[in-house]
Amino acid sequence: MTSPWTKIGHGFAWFFNLNLDPYGQREAERINSRDASQSHPNVEPYDEKNPTAADWIVSVTPTPRGVFHYFYRLFPFLHWITRYNLVWFVGDLIAGITVGAVVVPQGMAYALLAELEPQYGLYSSFMGVLLYWFFATSKDITIGPVAVMSTVTGGIVDRAEKAIPDVPGHVVASALSVIVGGIVCFLGLARLGWIVDLIPLPSIAAFMTGSGINIAVGQIPTMMGMNSKKKRFSTRDATYLVIINTLKNLKYTTIDAAMGLTALLMLYLIRETCTYLAKKYPHREKTLFFISTLRTAFVILLYVAISAGVNLHRRDNPLFSVLGEVPRGFQHAGVPDLDPKILSFFTSELPAAVIVVLIEHISISKSFGRVNNYVIDPSQELVAIGVTNLLGPFLGAYPATGSFSRTAIKAKAGVRTPFAGVITAIVVLLALYALTALFWYIPQASLAAVIIHAVLDVVSPPNVVYQFWRISPLEVIIFFAGVLVTIFDTIEDGIYTTVCVSFAVFIFRLFQAKGRFLGIAKVRTVGDVRASRRTSETQSIAQEQRTTSALREGSISSERNLFIPIDHQDNSNPRIPISHPYPGVFIYQFSELFNYPNATRFMDGLTAGIFKATRRTDPASLGKLGDRPWNDPGPRKGKIILDDTDERPTLRAVILDFAAVDNVDATSVQALIDVRNQLDRYASPDIVEWHFANVYNPWTRRALTAAGFGFLRPKEDAEAGRRWKSVFSVADLADAATPLSSDGRSAEKRASRGDEEIGALPPSINENESAIRQVPVYGLNRPFFHADLQEAVDAVLENIEHRPPIYKT
Repeated sequence: MTSPWTKIGHGFAWFFNLNLDPYGQREAERINSRDASQSHPNVEPYDEKNPTAADWIVSVTPTPRGVFHYFYRLFPFLHWITRYNLVWFVGDLIAGITVGAVVVPQGMAYALLAELEPQYGLYSSFMGVLLYWFFATSKDITIGPVAVMSTVTGGIVDRAEKAIPDVPGHVVASALSVIVGGIVCFLGLARLGWIVDLIPLPSIAAFMTGSGINIAVGQIPTMMGMNSKKKRFSTRDATYLVIINTLKNLKYTTIDAAMGLTALLMLYLIRETCTYLAKKYPHREKTLFFISTLRTAFVILLYVAISAGVNLHRRDNPLFSVLGEVPRGFQHAGVPDLDPKILSFFTSELPAAVIVVLIEHISISKSFGRVNNYVIDPSQELVAIGVTNLLGPFLGAYPATGSFSRTAIKAKAGVRTPFAGVITAIVVLLALYALTALFWYIPQASLAAVIIHAVLDVVSPPNVVYQFWRISPLEVIIFFAGVLVTIFDTIEDGIYTTVCVSFAVFIFRLFQAKGRFLGIAKVRTVGDVRASRRTSETQSIAQEQRTTSALREGSISSERNLFIPIDHQDNSNPRIPISHPYPGVFIYQFSELFNYPNATRFMDGLTAGIFKATRRTDPASLGKLGDRPWNDPGPRKGKIILDDTDERPTLRAVILDFAAVDNVDATSVQALIDVRNQLDRYASPDIVEWHFANVYNPWTRRALTAAGFGFLRPKEDAEAGRRWKSVFSVADLADAATPLSSDGRSAEKRASRGDEEIGALPPSINENESAIRQVPVYGLNRPFFHADLQEAVDAVLENIEHRPPIYKT
């Protein structure tokens, strides 16, 4: 009985004059399924059903259980906190203290990059490590101020001081953190973490390299003391200008250089010495690692001691530039000021700030997840970094993200869970309340050396660039474009350049995708132990008849058909003979997605290849000269129409390999329809068969059937003057558990050949077949959809000899 909704739908179709079944799909599929079932009574019937919009709505509608899991996943610490133990705590304690000793001097140094007072770096460090562990899916990541984000923030603060001088810099930085955090948190809550994957590795490497060079060059004047007494030039200019101005002002170098250059030399000396000794004395590797890791703290403490000895009694006129007063505790806690005047000022800078936060954090967390054998949730990581930046400004923090150097230290220190961040937060808290008096004596040149030492580690070495060249030369151009734009312009423009160029290259490759014609090569496997063992066993005649070119009872078939590009463009051996499966039968493989950007190019390649390798079935079908198309007029009037010297075959069938295609759209399907109509005219009065292999997406199968593909229309069958012989794959339900086991029968593909051929098989085979329960892999109602290319070729060859003989090649 027809449902009320169906009746309503038919009423709408009648009112709007819609043709609900223009290709007779329902009747055709019913007949196809009936004929296949009658031809193969041992196969259980199975018909495919199209997915519906209601099915899709149900699949995306959240269930109560799904809603619960969504909120449960927002707090990943609930998954492991109940199993927390003493061993984990010891590992977290060591890692947390180690990172804390590094983050304190780095945080203050990066705050100076952000044009803020050093305490704001400590605020950001504290809030980053304290909040992250609630939402973390990575045990290694350390959130806090980083060089690149601090530089971007510093640029905004520097410009804000000129445009809105009545607003303190830390207010602008806090407002920026809230907005950036809100955007990133929204992306995470909406589960849009995949958006970070749009930025490829060479773009990230270019961004990090250019930024590292930019920051290091900008710190050289501070390390050399050129701007200590008087600001002679801006270090916020383009990198090449800073280099020029630095060289021009070398004569103004002060004693700060002694504190900076020696600190930088000592940092590298300690690291290289520890690396060398670790290789020479492997049993001391752990101890040397901690010495190397804590080198920043050692160097800063040493130079604090030197500075205190020199400036203890001359605080009003220190011998060299020092950090100065650092307030004790959280002196700037409060509600962030989100004045529209402030927000409108840095609106244009938001994309760059968001991109920096995203790519630094996600790229680092993914990298360490792969190294340490766990998987992060990018969307949840965005929630974590978003919440951190949203709540951090309430204590005076500015934008923070994942730090590569501190994350590497944390991972090597033996961290066990994200709870190590709480230990680091306690260290930072102690520094804020107990060590601020010592911070006054930190030489600014030594902090500049710390920054240079940290950022130069993110510069991609030549070996990485060479590896890019070996993998994809085009991406090396993107890499250098990003680096050069960063050096000669700004970090923000370098980010935009690499992202935009990478996306443009992706689109170009999508538009320029080319299909390929496949041929068949007869090959066999050499060195197949299982196959050789199999040949030593005796087989009955029935088993020999039923053995296919795929799996044979747990062994790999020695001989098989291999489908490779017919022009050998896949680097296959050109000496191997490759041919089309049959004259006039073509296998065409899509190399990329088949959608509107490349549909025309794919179809142009298909038709061009077919026209080149075939001839028109009936030249007389062109009609009179005046009725022919201008671009294909054919022979002139009075010329011989039939060319007996043309040995090219006529077009019989097209097999499309959809293995690389997941979704199709209206444009690509319409392109298929247009080409079908074009080739039907070209092959008239013959009929071109369209077969599809490896179509895995039900929505793609639905789209193709809506366009009249996949099934044999009744009028075509009648015009062909024969009955279609179904060829399809079946599976044996009796032993589907171990298809590759050597002691059990495998699921085999059987090319069913029709009633008369089944009757011609030996009786032993018929009896054995009738005892096996077989089910088709795909629906019997759509005989032109095939499980693989071999099945598609079998279907074409099985039926091609029954085509009308008048124009047969």
